[in-house]
Amino acid sequence: MKAIVISTHGGPEVLTVTELPDPVAAPGEILIRVRAFGLNHAEAYMRSGAWGQVAAVPGIECAGLVEDDPSGELPPGTRVVAILGGMGRTRNGSYAELVTVPATNVVAVDTRLPWADLAAVPEVYATAYSALHGNLALRAGETLLVRGATSALGQAAVNLGVQHGARVLATTRNPAHAPLLEGLGATGVLVDDGRLAAEVERRGLVVDALLDLVGNTVLRDSLAAVGPRGRVCQAGFLGGFAPVADFDPIADLPSGVRLSFFGSAFVLGSRAFPLSEVPLDAICAQAEAGVLKARPVRVFGFDEIVEAHRVMEAGRALGKMVVTLDRPVGRPVGARGADGVRGS
Repeated sequence: MKAIVISTHGGPEVLTVTELPDPVAAPGEILIRVRAFGLNHAEAYMRSGAWGQVAAVPGIECAGLVEDDPSGELPPGTRVVAILGGMGRTRNGSYAELVTVPATNVVAVDTRLPWADLAAVPEVYATAYSALHGNLALRAGETLLVRGATSALGQAAVNLGVQHGARVLATTRNPAHAPLLEGLGATGVLVDDGRLAAEVERRGLVVDALLDLVGNTVLRDSLAAVGPRGRVCQAGFLGGFAPVADFDPIADLPSGVRLSFFGSAFVLGSRAFPLSEVPLDAICAQAEAGVLKARPVRVFGFDEIVEAHRVMEAGRALGKMVVTLDRPVGRPVGARGADGVRGS
């Protein structure tokens, strides 16, 4: 099979298309023929070496067809999505024509979404749903603030929050991105300069739940931005990995405010966090109907993976990017594929 491997830790140029032996599904695994996969910042961290030794083939999610299920539960040809389960970390991931995934991390989906559109859904929507409903216990009519909302995960959270009946506020560092967030249904857009709590107070807002995708650099400020008995869930680290210096719960955690963390890479698909609790079929149906604005903002061919990572690291995408295998591997960069999308 064709696969993209990390030839050595470094920049996007270390990603190389090569040939590897076809994987074989062991008991408890499912072999998937990959049709498209989403791009995630986690894969850039793995490629660069920031997360230490990882699998040779990156990729933490994909959409495709069942090639083999030793259990017989999923017939060959079943349309599925796969998320995490060690992909890209402890086992070869989805940047390949074939991938084996633990059965607990594979979900059959009944959808007519094109492969590129389907690949934009699994990781960000499963994570956003789990954080909003599992950690934040978001209720209709409440005010949700999504911090880091222009990211792919942030946009998914805005989408889901709006559809759940919450009043959604969204943040961006660039005022020019406000129309994007308003188009997703955000009722207010706040420019985030790191002092969000002061802006919330100035506007007289009461925030019931806050999803923080920026991370440790703004944690104290996020805790101060929610109202009495508010809930904060940290589910991202767009601001970097450095820990919060000298964090003191007595001084930094307001009385009654609840703080939690959701790390999809470590728990989704486990017994404690089964994927059956995430309504991926319903989410795909809403995306197919256009209720959720979940289409990828950019689609690359398999041979364009280096450019795809460059765009991702530059932060130019403003949404979810995917790679499709519908275009023949070896297609010249810039040529049009069957979906009519030109590569970069």
